[in-house]
Amino acid sequence: MRAIWKGHIRFSMVTIPIRIYSAIDTEQSVKFNLLSKENHNPVKYEKKDKVTDEVLTTDDIVKGYQYEPGQFVIIEQEDFEKIKLKSTKVIEIEGFVDANEVHPTLFDTPYFAGPDGDIAVKTYGLLCETLRESGKVGVGKVVLRDKENIVLLTPHEKGILLYKLRYAKSIRDINTVPKLDDVQVEKEQLALAKTLVDSMTKKFDDIQLEDKYNDALREVIDAKIEGKEIVTVGEEEPEVVDIMTALKASIEKAQDDKKPMKKATGKAKEKKAKEKKAS
Repeated sequence: MRAIWKGHIRFSMVTIPIRIYSAIDTEQSVKFNLLSKENHNPVKYEKKDKVTDEVLTTDDIVKGYQYEPGQFVIIEQEDFEKIKLKSTKVIEIEGFVDANEVHPTLFDTPYFAGPDGDIAVKTYGLLCETLRESGKVGVGKVVLRDKENIVLLTPHEKGILLYKLRYAKSIRDINTVPKLDDVQVEKEQLALAKTLVDSMTKKFDDIQLEDKYNDALREVIDAKIEGKEIVTVGEEEPEVVDIMTALKASIEKAQDDKKPMKKATGKAKEKKAKEKKAS
């Protein structure tokens, strides 16, 4: 695995050399090239003036901030240079907090952090185990590509998982979602819903989470390469059922699904053996 960043984690007087690796396998995603419909030639991206339709080069384009409709202030490259932050290649841990204090909406991109060289292994392992046993996560800052980023460090299996965090100010208030004030819950429905949740409770690892769209897309691509006909099955619209009826039926189904299968005995077992021998 190739490192994408090399630096240090620092908290108080402790410094740990680390390397950062991408936790996302981008090779799993299907990627397409844009082609011309007639000749299947690659299509290049052209920047055009939306008013004059004139084709522009990079030198013809500037960055503008719209402060009023149709009114822009132009920000030149030298303006950006004035606010560049010095990259220190150090993740400065500002403090350690309880993991449940960090709201899920703040989590952004995940990365793996690993020790940089044999000399870092011991202190890296010490930080990892300390986080695990204390139930704390480290929150700090690092300058990447001239911008200051908030990061979170948390133990993950044998190593440390690092998340880039969003700033709290960038998250919208959920109370701006329409109709939330109209939400009401009936006690009888709530009791049945909780029973259903209990009957469907399982380990996260036992739930099959697969990218079915990506797999189906690869099947379509393989079929087209081999010249096969692509067959699709239409999805039926789910029937809308009264909530109480749906809850009761769902609970019964969940309970039936959990019942162990009965072993074949007596005549049924003998019949099954004969069928197996005949086949």
